[in-house]
Amino acid sequence: MVTRGRPRPWGEPTRGTTAPNRLRRVDRYLIARLAPLLRRTEARLVVDVGYGATAVTTVELFDRLRTGLGPQLRVTGVELDPARVAAGRQLAARRTAGAPPDGSLQFVHGGFELPVGEAPLAVRALNVLRQYDEDRVTAAWRGLVDRLDPEGILVEGTCDETGRRGAWVTVYAADPRGPGGQVVPRTLTLAAQLRTLSRPGELAERLPKALIHHNVPGESVHDLLARLDHAWDASAPQRSFGQRQRWLATITAVRAQGISVLDGPGRWRLGELTVPWSVVAPASRPSQPG
Repeated sequence: MVTRGRPRPWGEPTRGTTAPNRLRRVDRYLIARLAPLLRRTEARLVVDVGYGATAVTTVELFDRLRTGLGPQLRVTGVELDPARVAAGRQLAARRTAGAPPDGSLQFVHGGFELPVGEAPLAVRALNVLRQYDEDRVTAAWRGLVDRLDPEGILVEGTCDETGRRGAWVTVYAADPRGPGGQVVPRTLTLAAQLRTLSRPGELAERLPKALIHHNVPGESVHDLLARLDHAWDASAPQRSFGQRQRWLATITAVRAQGISVLDGPGRWRLGELTVPWSVVAPASRPSQPG
């Protein structure tokens, strides 16, 4: 028998913890990545999936995108919990009080199936997949990327409760698939508030689920973090000029070792480090706890 109507939402409820400004680092990164894509596609929808108990970070995403890229950008928050969706709609209504709603900020009930009616330019999925088994994470990547505009991107990862530490992968819909149609990220980004960073290795606890269990000797992501820590220690004399200069010296040293680092000083100075996925791609299946 064929069931008619919308598909059943795909995914599991999250704890929903969030806070204002928690995702500011990934939003800043997302704006930089979307700017060139806007010249190649008519897609203008950005989807925030699994935004949590409060829609504040979705509203912040909306404000930042419209400020950074223009009023043509629209944002839809997607949540499995109907109560969270209702609260998001109330928040959107209060923001548009006294003005005709234009549908540029919406909230809908759903999951990774993305019930948004069009192919998004981008999907942000932060602090959503950490609770999943690794095999299910890669399946979620594929499901989300299959729904993107051909020029679209998926940004998926995790951050700490205040947004001072974060790490995420970026997947481009236009990139070729791996064996069996497997989705392969293009990059991994590490990001930190530099003035509170003691050493780069602290970012290990914020690695996305696809990498966190691979942070063991013999794996590429472990090697990258070890190189960063060693270079950070060697760059200690730079701390008299500030943490930013020490971070820049650390990146310079790692690049000198042959590690491919993307972007340039303008983004490195923000506390970001982006590397090709090939630099950190897992070599084996992880040994997961429990």
